[in-house]
Amino acid sequence: MIERYTLPEMGNLWSEQAKFQGWLDVELAACQANAELGRLPEEALLQIREKATFEVWRILEIEAEVRHDVIAFLTNVNEHVGDAGRYIHVGMTSSDVVDTGLALQLKASVAVLRRELDRLGDALRELARAHKDTVMIGRSHAIHGEPITFGFKVAGWLAETERNRERLARLDKVVSVGQISGAMGTYANTDPQVEAISCRILGLEPDTASTQVIGRDRHAEYVQTLALVGVSLERFATEIRNLQRTDVLEVEESFAKGQKGSSAMPHKRNPIRSERISGLARVLRSYTVAALENCSLWHERDISHSSVERMMLPDCSVTLHFMLREMTEVVRGLGVYPDNMARNMNVYGGVVFSQRVLLALVESGMNREQAYRIVQRHAHAAWNQEGGNFRANLEADAEVSDRLSSEQLESCFSCGLHQSQLAVIWQRLGI
Repeated sequence: MIERYTLPEMGNLWSEQAKFQGWLDVELAACQANAELGRLPEEALLQIREKATFEVWRILEIEAEVRHDVIAFLTNVNEHVGDAGRYIHVGMTSSDVVDTGLALQLKASVAVLRRELDRLGDALRELARAHKDTVMIGRSHAIHGEPITFGFKVAGWLAETERNRERLARLDKVVSVGQISGAMGTYANTDPQVEAISCRILGLEPDTASTQVIGRDRHAEYVQTLALVGVSLERFATEIRNLQRTDVLEVEESFAKGQKGSSAMPHKRNPIRSERISGLARVLRSYTVAALENCSLWHERDISHSSVERMMLPDCSVTLHFMLREMTEVVRGLGVYPDNMARNMNVYGGVVFSQRVLLALVESGMNREQAYRIVQRHAHAAWNQEGGNFRANLEADAEVSDRLSSEQLESCFSCGLHQSQLAVIWQRLGI
């Protein structure tokens, strides 16, 4: 693969300079292929390699007149190359250059995103490992459920990130496809070997059966995959936002020295980076419809997809790159407050241990329905009462104390059981 496409920053990768450089690399690869097949004189190839270059401003100047970007590009290149330029673009059509050059950009984008996703995975693994035993309350329907650990919560984020790493690895193969097949894609004026050699030089695979363009299902999969990664980041960010609420305050984004949260309220410390991630995930999702609609082109090609992709592909790529970096910084700087987690979990005298009490009563021989009614009555009484105490209510009930000793009741309020099987999660994720 051409070295310049290894790890550029995402914004540079989608610049006009990078786009035209990709086009030039495709043309040079095709010239090399034709030379290897004996269809281009060696001295002409040397001249092309030595002199082929372009200027973005000049291409745009020519395009303003000819209204065709590839023709403008070729005209500018030939201004530098001279007579040997007649061997450039032989048997090719514009989409051979545009789509294969675009594949180089997509492939390089995936490499950058994979690097950032690896960094996020490392940060999540470190955070999960640090809080394997930090007990907090688990919630369903936003209501207290049963104890978990913060490390367990982060392990879920890590597992999803690992799946996204696999998705991007698959995506690399999906987008790393080029074509040098000419008008309609029939190789009428070129040789399939030119395509094979060119793609090998560029680090791509020839498309299986392109028309005059590479099928846009590949590009739709790119956008959908990026949107899915964005949805994962949104899930993590939404959880952080909820846990940072003033009445919860179990975690908190870092707040830099000199940072201010509100122009009116000096006390504010807002989860602005997580909110930013949540908002940008909506932008990524919005492009999936356009990407899917791009798949249906007229006959062997039209260019209704082109205008969409000029906005969509750079925007999606740059946006997700930014989101990944933001989330990694949020995770690395996240404040975690175990004391607040313990306080929140133990409100109402441990109502969150109701299932353990229910099962203990059933194991003592009590009918399940009766046991459920007793436990629910005491839990709701504690829940609806200021300073309510579920455990005290149970201890004062003879129906309970007659069946459960103080030691048995004590064991119902232990977090040990909720942590005892988590080693299987740590082992699966290498935490």
